[in-house]
Amino acid sequence: MLAILEAWFDRLQDWSTSPWFYLVIFVVALLDSVVPVVPSETAVILGGIAAGQGKLNVGLVIAAGAVGAMVGDNIAYGIGRRFSGRIQDWYKAKPKRAKQLAWASHQLRTRGGSLLLTARFVPGGRTVITLSSGITRQPRLRFVFFVAVACAIWASYGAGLGYFFGVQFKDDHTKAFLIAFATALGLTFLLEIVRHSRRKAKAAEEAAVPTGVS
Repeated sequence: MLAILEAWFDRLQDWSTSPWFYLVIFVVALLDSVVPVVPSETAVILGGIAAGQGKLNVGLVIAAGAVGAMVGDNIAYGIGRRFSGRIQDWYKAKPKRAKQLAWASHQLRTRGGSLLLTARFVPGGRTVITLSSGITRQPRLRFVFFVAVACAIWASYGAGLGYFFGVQFKDDHTKAFLIAFATALGLTFLLEIVRHSRRKAKAAEEAAVPTGVS
């Protein structure tokens, strides 16, 4: 896996100083949302590195990554919604797959927007969640809102890593990906703590409300 990441970084690095790299970032981010073969973080981080060297504009790097990812996420949602019957039949064909779909559906109902935010930082995981959002017909407007926020944060973070710390990643490309992944886990943990605290507070408030007077 690490060898694949290094090879992917090296290939993209050859193109990263060209103005056409904005289009590469957009396309890679879009495709990664639908077919998670290679993490698109690599393209965004390399764009940030090139911007730090004065060869690209960091604002355009962020925009290309965010818009590409958002378009890709919405395509994945559309695929899930359009072919929900066939996809659910495929999942239900085996108990293990059926449990995965049931888990994703339950998580979307209970965690909602926070799940879309954290899943954006997990390669592969974001595709499962966006596809499941379409399959389970989550509200489209809410989906678009949280995906837009998630993609903007994700692109800004990736480009920022390259822009401010590009020298550290120049000879160790895998480090950038691992840092991004570790941050995703940390963000997930933090949001879970907040969600758990809010749920406890709400339960305490409901318990304190009188149920009726005889």
